[in-house]
Amino acid sequence: MSETGLKKVNVSLPGSTNINRSYDIHIGSGLLGSCASLISPLLKRDFVAIVTDENVAKSHLEGLTQTLDRAGITHVIKVMPPGEASKSFTGLETLMHWLLDNKVERQDMVIALGGGVIGDLTGFAAATLRRGVRFTQIPTTLLAQVDSSVGGKTGINVPQGKNLVGAFQQPSLVLADINILQTLPDREFRAGYAEIVKYAAICDRPFFDWLEDNLEALNNRNNDALSFAIAKSCKTKADIVAQDEKEHGARALLNLGHTFAHAYENLTGYSENLLHGEAVGLGIAQAVQLSAHLGICPEADAQALVNHLAKAGLPVSQADIKGGPFKATELVNAMAQDKKVSQGVMTFILMRAIGGAFITNEVSDSQLTAFLQNQG
Repeated sequence: MSETGLKKVNVSLPGSTNINRSYDIHIGSGLLGSCASLISPLLKRDFVAIVTDENVAKSHLEGLTQTLDRAGITHVIKVMPPGEASKSFTGLETLMHWLLDNKVERQDMVIALGGGVIGDLTGFAAATLRRGVRFTQIPTTLLAQVDSSVGGKTGINVPQGKNLVGAFQQPSLVLADINILQTLPDREFRAGYAEIVKYAAICDRPFFDWLEDNLEALNNRNNDALSFAIAKSCKTKADIVAQDEKEHGARALLNLGHTFAHAYENLTGYSENLLHGEAVGLGIAQAVQLSAHLGICPEADAQALVNHLAKAGLPVSQADIKGGPFKATELVNAMAQDKKVSQGVMTFILMRAIGGAFITNEVSDSQLTAFLQNQG
């Protein structure tokens, strides 16, 4: 199938005379079946290493390999077990041995075909293999298309927390085929939608209003609506990453909801009880409710955002997740492992209004505990 309605977003990053680190995100229908034309110009030799998981392989691997075959690009394939368990030291070791056994060279291209787990794991392997090889992201979930495939954050989980071991490794190319989303399970689709809402909540009230008006079309997976929402989300992230690639400042805004989210994921054991996007939805709800609780955000904005997340089928309270509710002390302790903690002080992304997120380290443990004790 040829691609239709193609949109392109550029991630502009500083490079050097010999190295161009900027890359394009291509968004459209049918990209998987024609992606060799976009990948081929980036190759030093007609060879790629593909990393995917068992579920994605059944549905989409053949579409990728066929277009590579037509272009004369040879390939080796590693199929990992699905789920967060692969995003671990064990999964990383397995993948690294495979890449080395297949003699993947520094100038070669590794392709991550999958959701956030495969993208994060493959990207981290690419960052460390031979001190850095190039990789292409072909995200197969809505969450990965609008968030984890863009911006260069890679890593694995450890018992102490999520994404605590990782590296910044920008992809060479991102290909988001909207057709792939037509077969995505509803729960996975809803989880990805949380990240779209996040971009609106951070800095774009008109986009939030558009989401309110177009939620039904998005839930029905209308290609035009999806294409617009994905491109809008990617452009917002690309602009922020271009300003602050290594998260020394403004990029932390992209963590709206994630301090809460990672704590809930930790307490639910990174299990199917709570998908990452579901945790983000709950985290956004709690971030805006905390903002209102502290008198920072109008209650009307907080309620509008929580209501929208609920209408989208996302959890907005602890009662909505399996394994909850949790004690306030458990949550505070889990949050203390957050990557944004500095000198023992937690950093939060709060909201003055929908579209008005900001970074603060002025939420005390007592304020946080009091808020959590009142949450259901």
